[in-house]
Amino acid sequence: MLPMTKELIVANKTRRNPNNNWLNQSWKLLALPMLLFIILPLASLFTRTSLAELWSTLNQQQVLQAVSLSIVTSLITTLVSLLFGTPVAYLLSQPRFRFYRVVDTLIDLPYILPPAVAGIALLMAFGRRGLFGGLLADAGLSIPFTTLAVIMAQTFVASPFYIKSAAIGFSGIDTELLQAAELDGANRWQTFRFIIIPLAWMALVSGSVMTMARALGEFGATIIFAGNFPGRTQTMPLAIYIGFELDLNVALTLSIILICFSFLTLIFVKGILHRQVDRNILSLSD
Repeated sequence: MLPMTKELIVANKTRRNPNNNWLNQSWKLLALPMLLFIILPLASLFTRTSLAELWSTLNQQQVLQAVSLSIVTSLITTLVSLLFGTPVAYLLSQPRFRFYRVVDTLIDLPYILPPAVAGIALLMAFGRRGLFGGLLADAGLSIPFTTLAVIMAQTFVASPFYIKSAAIGFSGIDTELLQAAELDGANRWQTFRFIIIPLAWMALVSGSVMTMARALGEFGATIIFAGNFPGRTQTMPLAIYIGFELDLNVALTLSIILICFSFLTLIFVKGILHRQVDRNILSLSD
């Protein structure tokens, strides 16, 4: 007897139970209001401006400064997350250690913490009157309301996306491969570089892309800790906030840019995850 395909199984179930088709149609109708609620506001942004207006607004100095600053700071944020978040992710991927839940909860905290609270926390730590403000002032450093403050605010709220994704990727590696590398004489750095990184690269890339996307959209912590100074700390979300009050075309243009980037980011990440699932299925079938 030949194995039945997925389509044949579904068809057989439908024939055995005619109510299944009716139930499927009912669920589609029930899902429609929520889908429309999400689609219509996003689509309305594209209907309020033309390509000519979009291009004209994009050439304004304020818009160009906001776009370039957002891209530069988000790229730096992603790089910082890679350098300093990878050790944390690898630590979380190891067998449960003491204070594991505390560390894991601290990494998860920025997910649910209001961005405004993150901005206040950064200001109280690194501001002029903050916990480390005196030491920074003695060293001639002033972080708040600078481009560095933008990067720090973005890193605080966006780095957990990379850390959690990388931790999942590291934890999915077969420990027998690592043990085999050690038996062959590889040290820890060689094992990490030639075994762990190649096997977990999909999780690292998807986490990096999600971190960059989250950094581009950061608003609350940035406006409190870095302020809203054009050309220095005004990122795209902050320019949208000001543009909504002064020039709606600026707000619409930057909103469309962020929506397109976020959509492409999600498509890219989902494509990587789908590819990984397909590889896992093929490995299991073999």
